[in-house]
Amino acid sequence: MNDLTSLTLTEVIESLKDKKFSLNELNKSYLERIRKLNPKLNAYLAVNDSCQKIPAAIKDVISTKDIITTASSKILANFVPPYDASVIKMLDTQGVGVIGKTNCDEFAMGSSGENSAYGPTKNPWNLNKVPGGSSSGSAAAVAADLCVFALGSDTGGSIRQPASLCGVVGLKPTYGRVSRYGLIAVTSSFDTIGPIIKSVDDAALVLEWISGEDKMDGNCYGKKFVRTPLRWTHNIRIGVPREYFGEGLDPKVKKVIQDAIKKLEELGAEIKEVSLPHSEYALAAYYIINTSEISSNLARFDGIRYGKSRDNFGEEVKRRIMLGTYALSSGYYDEYYVKAAKVRTLIKQDFEKAFEKCDVIVGPVSPTVAWNIGEKINDPLTMYLSDIYTISANLAGIPALSIPCGFVDRLPVGLQVLGKAWDEETILKVGFAYEQVTDWRKDKPKL
Repeated sequence: MNDLTSLTLTEVIESLKDKKFSLNELNKSYLERIRKLNPKLNAYLAVNDSCQKIPAAIKDVISTKDIITTASSKILANFVPPYDASVIKMLDTQGVGVIGKTNCDEFAMGSSGENSAYGPTKNPWNLNKVPGGSSSGSAAAVAADLCVFALGSDTGGSIRQPASLCGVVGLKPTYGRVSRYGLIAVTSSFDTIGPIIKSVDDAALVLEWISGEDKMDGNCYGKKFVRTPLRWTHNIRIGVPREYFGEGLDPKVKKVIQDAIKKLEELGAEIKEVSLPHSEYALAAYYIINTSEISSNLARFDGIRYGKSRDNFGEEVKRRIMLGTYALSSGYYDEYYVKAAKVRTLIKQDFEKAFEKCDVIVGPVSPTVAWNIGEKINDPLTMYLSDIYTISANLAGIPALSIPCGFVDRLPVGLQVLGKAWDEETILKVGFAYEQVTDWRKDKPKL
């Protein structure tokens, strides 16, 4: 077999069972490809030459014993954790190892991959474009076939948005489905670990491996996902939110998404218009809660117990700490944080009401395709707007999937499929059915 690095996870497992190649040959192929392409992409910050299991790439905010975990920050330069995150232990029991740690926006704060202290990750489809963020290196590594699959973290779209911009599959599980133990905390009430992968079936498999109860995370409720054959049901009801197709959505991206919805209708789905009326307040509510929890969580990086001095924080991290400290300060707490928490409840209720009429909700992941490196870095508000369609799922705690559904100017577009809490199975079924009748995921960047 020639190109081992193009295989999906399920194909790798079958091929290993059939002894078509060995784990040693598989890792050797990936390491050669990483050596050749990573200097162009800057997807990996550290590579593990001694991996002898199925090679997965791990975002650099997830703790890996004896392998550096810096959160792409100078403040944690050369930090080597003494323990593995729960998800790493779970993968280990399935014969999966860490081939490397992937670059990301510093402390997972960013939408472009440009906020890393170790330089930006490049988009494999066009090296002048951003790959999205914050799980930039994980998405670029999967798109460029530098790993079998990757883990990322999703606080406001950080798995789905880079998956969309890099033309791969990204899954944000239900909040509480996957343990956060060993994940460097950003916004504890939003943070979710999930896979960035080459196919929807692979997503289901990785979710089964990493989900389930963990006593080390009080919010990991014990619901293990069990992978079953992803069979399409013809009478599935798909909601299309009118609020996701208005101003700000690139017309070319809109057409690609509408074509994908038509394809689902051809498969037998019933398409219904739904409303998420509080969507317009989502961005403001998200960034008040996000920065408030960041201000609290990053107080531990004081340069006294561990880590370097706080001067080593990057600009975006400093900005969010200051905004959060302000929102939580005396006299402003009720004005900002309490109001944002109330809006969060309204957004959750919007989804619950919409799901009375439909089984899943579909729409765009990102309002645009990948933009030029440097284009938005000095305009934080424009950058934050790139998460406009992803943050609501984090506010509501529901699962969401990004699947490749086309191109605009040879840059990938992702379709977002949102589901009810704990119902990853239905969004994966919809994603799998769409994937089976299209060839988008088989398109590869020319590197």
